[in-house]
Amino acid sequence: MKKIFLLLACCSLHFLSFGQAPTNGLGIIPEPVKVTKKVGSFVLPKIVVLEAASQPEVTPVIAYLKSKLSTAAGTAVAVKSLAPSASIKFVLNKKNDPLIGAEGYNLSVTAKKVTIRANEAAGLFYGVQTFMQLLPKEIESKEYTKGVKWVAPCVDITDYPRFAWRGLMFDVARHFFTKPEVKQYIDAMVKYKLNLLHLHLTDDEGWRVEIKSLPRLTTVGAYNVKKVGQFGTFTAPAADEPRTYGGFYTQEDIKELVQYAKDRFVNILPEIDVPGHSLAAVVAYPDLSCTPGADKYVVNSGEPFMNWNGPHNTAIVDNTLCPANENVYAFLDKVVTEVAQLFPFPYIHMGGDECAKNFWEQSEAIKALMAKENLKTQQEVQAYFEKRLEKIVEAKGKKFMGWDEILEGGLGPNAAVMSWRGIKGGIEAAKMGHDVVMSPTTFAYLDYMQSDVNETKVYAKLRLSKAYEFEPVPDSVDAKLIKGGQANLWTEQVYNIRQAEYMTWPRGMAIAESVWSPKDKKNWNYFFGKVEKQFERFDEAETKYAPSAYDPSFSATRNADGTLKVTVSNEVAGLDTYYSFDNSFPDNFYPKYTAPIDAPKDATMLKVITYRGKKPIGRMVSLSLVDLGKKVK
Repeated sequence: MKKIFLLLACCSLHFLSFGQAPTNGLGIIPEPVKVTKKVGSFVLPKIVVLEAASQPEVTPVIAYLKSKLSTAAGTAVAVKSLAPSASIKFVLNKKNDPLIGAEGYNLSVTAKKVTIRANEAAGLFYGVQTFMQLLPKEIESKEYTKGVKWVAPCVDITDYPRFAWRGLMFDVARHFFTKPEVKQYIDAMVKYKLNLLHLHLTDDEGWRVEIKSLPRLTTVGAYNVKKVGQFGTFTAPAADEPRTYGGFYTQEDIKELVQYAKDRFVNILPEIDVPGHSLAAVVAYPDLSCTPGADKYVVNSGEPFMNWNGPHNTAIVDNTLCPANENVYAFLDKVVTEVAQLFPFPYIHMGGDECAKNFWEQSEAIKALMAKENLKTQQEVQAYFEKRLEKIVEAKGKKFMGWDEILEGGLGPNAAVMSWRGIKGGIEAAKMGHDVVMSPTTFAYLDYMQSDVNETKVYAKLRLSKAYEFEPVPDSVDAKLIKGGQANLWTEQVYNIRQAEYMTWPRGMAIAESVWSPKDKKNWNYFFGKVEKQFERFDEAETKYAPSAYDPSFSATRNADGTLKVTVSNEVAGLDTYYSFDNSFPDNFYPKYTAPIDAPKDATMLKVITYRGKKPIGRMVSLSLVDLGKKVK
């Protein structure tokens, strides 16, 4: 987890607006570029005739549409290369339409026919995603649904993405997620036109990709001791506790995932995190370390092994590869060779973040390297490592990418930077002429808590409205160098796919709209109305999501007598909040919050619940006044 940058104070902009609110009422996420509603509706026939040219690149789009319609609606789909009476028609433009580009589309829904036009198959796929959102929510069901009127409103839509890089990072290293679970994650993200899955494949808790020339990376490095509770606070495992928790993807698994993603127009970016976050690799091959005794190390199971206090994190156990050891570069050459062959995406992400350097400072080998290469600081030592690694990556025909720490000590000539510690690193890299992907903690870290309460405790918070403020292009930089943006899900506190879904949605929708839709189309209140429609679709799909946007935020000050004055705010408009201090559970017959309230002198607990009209919509929130008092500055 990225520990250095704490999220700033919670968002107080509860009614943000980024432009004129669209009024089409269709609930499409991400918001299309142009929507023209028309009179009437299209009724899906029991047998759909799909007109589509027999082109290989269109085959996965056809397969996707057939699967969706047959599963939920029980509709048979007959595909013909020429069918004047077709009810759905795919058209690949013979003459390129420069407006919509490679991923854009034109969708026309009339009473008689649905037509999707695009320059490339990806555009057809995204047109299908929009059409799915026009159909009733039951289209997301995993089983046949009776009694549904399968109608879609008549509409003309012209749509194309603002950025080519629209991603989610999924940390499968801290906790292992199976191949079917990764597919499940992909299936959810493509509904919102996200096209990049960044797989964080290696870390201190596990190495998740088979490297055939280095088998111990997975036979040893892929497993630790199962622990349940608050990650980072566990007791150290006993020597006899079984190290059987974890797993890895074989190379055949990776090929299958790459193809599955490709069929849904998703690229997979692999990340091998070095030189820090490398404990699993060091345990497998202790000679990669600068530190004597590394042969006694074990793969981390969630017990403390780093000190995150102070301006620079320090390691209790040396989890770094040794930049002064030539065996490290031979090792990385083997790893990168096999990774490059498995993943067709042009980039390989090589980490570079949070590298603790306190053990390097004690290493005679590092001191000798610094003297030989005229390196003045430990940051320059890491830069030396990164530049050599960049050459290895480029020798395999790939482009090198790293977290923004690779800027420290000097950036390699062709390196792309993923900016996570805010946007400062991205600005610096762009001004140097380097490609940048924005994924700042302040807007895009999905492991952060989604509200003040009812959440797995993490050190920072990211509300949905704050995520929706994400703007990938800072002022004063060349927009052409900003490839796009992504949200990152670190999984120290995420033990299963249901929690991964809960942490991703709906904040992933906010990121999706920020990287696809025109900037001037963004409007918070309208967006959240669309989110609520998507909640219904998630229920049908049996995908978990967080209702945290309905939970209030809390702040407090001290009165003269030492009691608390509590302020309660909602990021969703139109909600009423009811409260109690007497330990009972409030409903809409309790006092309604209208202004900051004074907590009674001996009260210990504040309980609140939000309503829309006469129906509860939020979760019952219980907040200790002692905990709230700790927030008073």
